[in-house]
Order: sequence, then structure tokens, then C-alpha cells
Amino acid sequence: MIRKFIAILLSLLIALASGTGLGTATEPEATELSLYAINVRKADALLLRSGETVYLIDTGTEDEWPALYKVLKKEGITRLTGVILTHTDKDHVGGFPMLVESDIEIENVYASAYYNKKKESKHPAVKALKNTDQKVIFLSGGDSLPLDGGTLEVLGPLVKNEEAENCNSLVMLATGGGGTMLLTGDMEFPEEESLLQAGLFSRVDVLKVGNHGESDATGAAFIDAVQPKVAVISTNSDDEPDTPANRVLKLLKKYNVTVYLTQDTEDGVLITLKDGEILTEMK
Repeated sequence: MIRKFIAILLSLLIALASGTGLGTATEPEATELSLYAINVRKADALLLRSGETVYLIDTGTEDEWPALYKVLKKEGITRLTGVILTHTDKDHVGGFPMLVESDIEIENVYASAYYNKKKESKHPAVKALKNTDQKVIFLSGGDSLPLDGGTLEVLGPLVKNEEAENCNSLVMLATGGGGTMLLTGDMEFPEEESLLQAGLFSRVDVLKVGNHGESDATGAAFIDAVQPKVAVISTNSDDEPDTPANRVLKLLKKYNVTVYLTQDTEDGVLITLKDGEILTEMK
């Protein structure tokens, strides 16, 4: 009887040591959160990944679709959890029709609930999906999307801007890898102000600078609220000479923000959060 008891006790101790049995579980490995700002000249295309979740945020221009597709294939992307179109400007949605017709599977399509089109049928995403079974899921401030090992919150827009389509941009906060990333689309001063007044901004690790670094965005109050450690600007000065604006670069420098430009790379800038550390790679 004593020998039997000792044998059972030894089995239990071995199970405990190996992390199995008695409900013992090993700590899950921390998930990395990465943002790949792809070089599509003066346009936006961001690849956001965490675990099995893969989002493409904006699709560049129609002309830059070959460059975008090349990078997606280099990265081994055959499936997207979702395509998120921040707003309807051509330098953000231009490549979407080609993406729909490509060999890359799209599980969901998201867009801002506010846009300066009179009819939903005129929305570029709706038009591109016309001959498919997919529907656009429209988002606004307060919504959230699934993200393995983290969260993806939609901060804005909170209201429709009838004059500036840029201010209808989706603004999102991604959390994971021990840090945060703020993705601002083409948000200009009016949308910045509305989100500041709502108290929705706090300090972040990584900032995707709004509106390609133009001077009509990225105000001092906004940067004081978010105080990023690293910022990335998607633009090309040959296409748009006033981007990035000197005022914006000086402001970021004042706050000791390390700035990366997609135009300084062949394929783009990869920023990864891992265990609270920020890792960057020019690709």
C-alpha cells in the first residue's frame, strides 16, 4: 500500500514538473505586434499582424498596386483577416479593386461609416465588391476588431465631416507585444481636435503620422497627448513636395521621436513590438 502511494506521488510530481496534469499550464508566449508601412509612394498601405491575425490597412493607389502586391507575396500573404479602408481617397483605396480580383483571400472588408458619397452604392469598396458575396462592414468610434494576443480599437471618427474627407478617416489603436500603435489614416486638425476633446488619446509607443506628414495635421496638443517613441510617415516628396512638412518634423524632433519615412526604403518600414521593445527594420 505504501509503495503504491509513493508511486502515485512520484507520478504527480513528474506531471507537475513537466507542466502537465493537475490543471497546470505553461505561460503563453507573448505575441508580437508588427506594422509594415509599405512603400507605395505618396499613399498608404499598412500591414498589421499579430498571431494569426493579418490586416491590410489601405491599399495605395491603382498605379502602385504592382508594388503592393509584390511586397504582400514576399511576406507570404495568401489570406487577410480583413482589409480596412480608412477613407475613400484614391491614394488609400486605389488598389482595392485589384486586390479583390487577386489570389489573396479576403475574409472581411471594413470602411469608415462616414464618407462624402451621397449613396452607399457609390462607395469605392462597395463598387469593387459588387460582383461578389461580400459586404462592407462600416465602422466608427467605439467599435473594435479581433486581434490575436491584443486589441484593435476604433477611436474615430466620432462625427461626419462634410467638408474634409480626410477627417472621416478611421483612427485605430492597436495593443499587443507589450505596447501600443496609433494608426491615424489621413486625420487632419478637426478630427484630431474632436478626439482630443473626447479624451481618447493617451501615450503610445508607435505613431503612424496622419495625412502623409502634411502640415494640416499632427498638432502640438496631439503630439503632447500621445508622445510616441517612434513614428512612421508614408509619403514621397517627389509626388508631394510639402510632405513631410518641416513643422511636423520639427515637432516630432522636439519630443525626441525617432522618425522613419517609407520613401527612404525599397519596400517599406517594419516596426515590431515584442515584450515592450520596439524593433525597426528598413526593408
